Amino acid sequence: MSEPNPSKDVEDWATGDEPATGPQLSYLRTLAREAGEDVPQDLTKAEASKMIDRLQQASPRTGGTEARDQGA
Repeated sequence: MSEPNPSKDVEDWATGDEPATGPQLSYLRTLAREAGEDVPQDLTKAEASKMIDRLQQASPRTGGTEARDQGA
């Protein structure tokens, strides 16, 4: 029998409305810089996580869409 997925939707996080963590913001700034985007001020943990997920989908660094489109 397989174990249930321990991941929770960010909307269900008990601490999702707390300020984004330092490591989240650092990684987010790296992804955003590569994507030519700005990181909004005062992101919550949940908002930062959603933005990281979105930018990872497009980043060649993480094997996202751009990497697949370029044959990586």
